[in-house]
Amino acid sequence: MQSGIRRFVTTRNLLFSHSFSTFATNNALNHNIMKLLEGKTALVTGATRGIGRAIAVKFAQEGANVAFTYRQINSNAEELIKEIEALGVKCKGYAADAADYAATEAVVKDVAGDFGRIDILVNNAGITKDGLILRMTEEQWDAVITTNLKSAFNFTRAVVPVMAKQRGGSIINMSSVVGENGNAGQCNYAASKAGLIGLAKSIAKEMGPRGIRCNCIAPGFIVTDMTSAISEEMRAEWAKTIPLRRAGTPEDVANVAVFLGSDMSAYVSGQVINCCGAMSC
Repeated sequence: MQSGIRRFVTTRNLLFSHSFSTFATNNALNHNIMKLLEGKTALVTGATRGIGRAIAVKFAQEGANVAFTYRQINSNAEELIKEIEALGVKCKGYAADAADYAATEAVVKDVAGDFGRIDILVNNAGITKDGLILRMTEEQWDAVITTNLKSAFNFTRAVVPVMAKQRGGSIINMSSVVGENGNAGQCNYAASKAGLIGLAKSIAKEMGPRGIRCNCIAPGFIVTDMTSAISEEMRAEWAKTIPLRRAGTPEDVANVAVFLGSDMSAYVSGQVINCCGAMSC
């Protein structure tokens, strides 16, 4: 009886020792695994809410240092900095009007000086001012084109020389399925988002020899502040038209951005990746 007990205790101790050793090994391996964006610096425009915020946080979770822009000083920016710094990476926000050419040049110069490099640019700043063409004002048209499209040109123009010196970089334009298909009541928004696709494809061809990639993400119906004004009933109806039967989340888009910002997409450039649950295919 006692010898049986001794054999049981010995076996149990061996199993425990093996399990602990396996746990320690796996834990060490997990600790040493590099994150997808480790050592990179990302600049995200319009990052204090919605998709931009989700991208900034996801980039930080994957090891990137994050610089971001916002139009006006607000508590959202301060909260985002605290959240990202808690992840163990560097983060700094820059107040700037993305549609102001001189201001964007100054911001990019500051970011490059503060962080030492810029590996990823996400042109995310955007607004909507919807209306049918028969009622759309010049102000509505200009505001959307300037904020959504001109801002992307401004930041791309300022960042490209930095990336060219580094012999590499990834630029991600936040387009939309509306930019591919159009949408009644959104001709200004659709034109701006289609323009981002043309811009990305052109930059990909021009700057490819310098190792700079440029791509677009085209989100579908994503639940953000922009869509919060839509009634719950209307959102449910829209979800029925999506093959995956749900609206997307900012995190869904952020995951695509991580892929495009990382070396996993090293041979992907000049492309549009739809993140729409098969709504546009």
